[in-house]
Amino acid sequence: MSPHPSSTAVETIVPAQSGWGPLLVALGCLLAGILLIITGAVIGGFAVLLILFGIASILTGIIGLCGMMAVQPNQSRVLLLFGEYRGTIKESGFFWVNPFYSKKKVSLRVRNFETGSSTTPEQRNAQGVVTQQKSRSNSRPSKVNDRDGNPIEISAVVVWKVIDTAEALFEVDDFENFVEVQSEAALRSLATRYPYDSDDHEESLRGSTESICDKLRDDIHERLEKAGVQVLEARISHLAYAPEIAAAMLQRQQAGAVVAARTRIVDGAVGMVDMALDHLKRDNIVELNDDQRATLVSNLLVVLCSDRHTQPVVQTGA
Repeated sequence: MSPHPSSTAVETIVPAQSGWGPLLVALGCLLAGILLIITGAVIGGFAVLLILFGIASILTGIIGLCGMMAVQPNQSRVLLLFGEYRGTIKESGFFWVNPFYSKKKVSLRVRNFETGSSTTPEQRNAQGVVTQQKSRSNSRPSKVNDRDGNPIEISAVVVWKVIDTAEALFEVDDFENFVEVQSEAALRSLATRYPYDSDDHEESLRGSTESICDKLRDDIHERLEKAGVQVLEARISHLAYAPEIAAAMLQRQQAGAVVAARTRIVDGAVGMVDMALDHLKRDNIVELNDDQRATLVSNLLVVLCSDRHTQPVVQTGA
């Protein structure tokens, strides 16, 4: 199969040959080579020729075994021949390919991570022994300013998977690190376009969670499309004011809640006073002059709007 003529790699799915037949052939070559070498060492005459045939047969079996590979479900192998892309195998099973192919493993499983965490790559010594396993640090929320300039802390969980193995390997240097960096950048950009909270039903980070998360997913997907990655979901996992202004913002929210509650109490009290005056006038219960009406309204408003229990004063004189 010839490589794609464009400089941009395009994923090509190639059919793979079952590995059981070539495995038997390779094992047969190894066994035949051993028998030829033993036979050449025992008998004379063409001993050197038999030994050479035996060595060639063993080398053929070893090279044939190098073409064996097993592909697990939701895994893929990208095939390279001397640096040229030859195709991708996504079917799971036991296969045999050209022994000279380089077979790079790329996972197709759904993965997730939280922004603000860092990944430490696997480290090996000169002998190729793993000295430090790949690890991921705990997530730390990103500190950014929202649209109004308030410092906030925000982090998100991103769920993604590879859909184009060729782009994932050849379009970016390290697609996993690319996903993490671009997701962090998209989250910071989104946070600066919206306020943390809004009182006039405007879209905000705290009040419009669903739409904000959808926009975050679209922004991240747009950045990662060139890397062959599909973003399945992006959700804000942490959102709060920065510690240096958290106390002041809490006082502002409490003051706003108190004002809203008092406003509702006053509206209700005025309505009740109006209803009481209408009821007294409609049923001719008592005739009130302007001064008495003003006194009644004042007393009712004090009783209804007070945040403490009022003490009644009963007038016994005329």
